[in-house]
Order: sequence, then structure tokens, then C-alpha cells
Amino acid sequence: MRKRHWGVLASFVAIVVVPLFLVGFYLWIVADDRYGSTTGFSVRQASEQSSSDILGGLAKFTGASSSPDSDVLYQFIRSQNLALEVDKKLHLRQYFSAHWKSDPVYALWPNATAEDLHWYWGRVVRVTYSQGSGLLQVDVHTFTPDMAQKIAQQIVAESTKMVNGLNDVARDDAIRYADNDLVKAQKQLREAREKLTEFRTRTQIVDLQADIQGRMGVTNNLQQQLAQELVALDQLAASTSEDDPRVTQAKRRIQAIRERIATERKNLATTVVPGTGKDYPALMSEFEGLTVDREFAEQVYRAALTARDSAYDSAQRQTRYLATFITPTLADSPEYPQRSMIFGLAALFLLLSWGIVVLIYYSIRDRG
Repeated sequence: MRKRHWGVLASFVAIVVVPLFLVGFYLWIVADDRYGSTTGFSVRQASEQSSSDILGGLAKFTGASSSPDSDVLYQFIRSQNLALEVDKKLHLRQYFSAHWKSDPVYALWPNATAEDLHWYWGRVVRVTYSQGSGLLQVDVHTFTPDMAQKIAQQIVAESTKMVNGLNDVARDDAIRYADNDLVKAQKQLREAREKLTEFRTRTQIVDLQADIQGRMGVTNNLQQQLAQELVALDQLAASTSEDDPRVTQAKRRIQAIRERIATERKNLATTVVPGTGKDYPALMSEFEGLTVDREFAEQVYRAALTARDSAYDSAQRQTRYLATFITPTLADSPEYPQRSMIFGLAALFLLLSWGIVVLIYYSIRDRG
């Protein structure tokens, strides 16, 4: 054994043996036993359809989340708000700091602040979340089995309250939006009807189409007379000659009827309706536009009324609920700390660290 060999051996003892002995001494002699409680749940929606299952299957390959509500719940369980809420009901800081003298590594130090409790909450509460399926599993580690179960039960209770809060917010938003849309539709329909009423008051015409049809009655009668005169002329021409005075008179009557028809049509298209300053085609265009606006407003109102009824109907049902597939368990034996695993990992880490130090030493020595 040369001097450098004794140095390597001394480094092995200092870097590996002594720390490993301290780790083992703390794990098996000092560290308090801790118990675990497990619970699992997921946020489900009553309106989920089969297409959601297909999208959920695709989400496993794309890495996308199929349940945004589960994302919110995952962050809520890890939040400081939940830690402080559970602390109010179960006095977490008092409970975990009571083990500070016996197990300072795993216990919470006395007079811990809210931020300290939040940091420690991440140590005792482990959340596993599967984004593809939206399932959450919560593992709680404490120094007594009943306390671990109480914390897990409180997490489930607060999560249920949070999901119900999401239901309330979604219901209130849906009802508020539906009511606002209905108010807008009512206003639009009222304005459309008022404009149509104003048009009828201004023109003193209740139904413009009926008024035009009445004025067209003269033209229709003239059309019938023209047809009768043409038939009579054909009959007369078949039995008499072209020089017959009756034929000439019949032609004159036909020409007079045709001129009257043309005059009536021209008057209908160009005559200004008294009190309006517009002719019938312009009034007809305005009337049809107002009628279309009213019909559209009525359709929008019916759709808004149906949507409002649907929103109120949906508000009577709970669209989101917390589905618990693992109720909080009660441990019979301590599972933590996992002494063998921690001791093995510590030994591996220390050996690797010592090996790296020795390699660095010999590399520098060879180059020197």
C-alpha cells in the first residue's frame, strides 16, 4: 500500500462509508414511521357523448388532455389554498411540527409560515395525474394512519366542493348569457315591429300587398274583358268579312282596352302615393324589407327563448361531478420511509460520487 492508496481508502471512508452509516443510522434508528392513505377520483360530465371517448383515445397518442376540469382539479390539489384550508380544519402545522424533535428531516419545523406549509404539502401529498384518461390518484404520508386518512378525506371533500363551484359558475354563466340573448332578441323584435307599425301609420296602409292587389283588380278585369273581346273578334271574323263594321268596332274596343291596361300599369308603377312621396314599387321594397326584418327577429327570439329554457333545464342538473374510484384507505402498517430503497439509492449515489472524485484525481495526477 502506497501513500496514494491510503488516500483513496481514506476518501472512500469519508465519502461513502461515513455518510452511508449516518443515512442508515437515521433511517433505522431516528426516523419515525409514516403511514400512507390513497384515494383516486376524476371529474366527469353528465353530457359526455361517445365522441368524447374517441377524442379521449386520440388524446393518449397526442398527449392532449381530454378533461380540462381534471387539469384544474390537479392544480387545485397542489395549491396553497387547499393546504391552508385543510390546515384550518385539521391543524396540519401543529400536527407535523410535533415530530420536529424526533424526526427533523421528515417533520415540519415549528412556527412554519403559509409558504412553508405549502412547500411541505408537496412532500406529504403526492398527486399522480393521467392526462389521457383524466384520472387523479392522491397519496398522503403522515405519522399516523388515521391522520393520513383524514387528510385524504378532506382532499376529496374540498375537491367535491370545488367541482360543485365549477358547476355553479357554469350554470350562472349559461343562465346569464341566455337571459342576455333573450333580452337582445326581444329588443330586436320590438324594434322590427315598431318600424313596421310606423310604416303603416305613415302610409296609412295596413297591408300594402292587399292594397296593391285591390288596385290590380281593375287591370285583372280589363284583362278578362280583353280576352272576351278577342274571342268575340275571332268568332266574328270567322263568319263575316274583314270589311264588316262590327269587326272594325271590335278591333277598336280591343285597342281601347289594351291602352287602358297599359295606362293602369303605368299608373301603378309611377303614381306617388299621397303622404309618402314614394311610388308603389319603392313602398313595396321598403315593406318587404321591414317584413323580412320582423320575420328574422321572430326566429331569433324563438331560438333565444328555446336556448333560455334549455339553460334553465340544464341548471337543474349537475353537469359535473367527482367520481371517486378509490375511497381514502386506512393503513395497517407503516410504508414510509422506504428505508431499503433510500439506503440503496444513497449507496449508489455515494459510490458514483467517490468514483468520479478518484477518476478526477488520477487524471490530474497522470497529467502532472
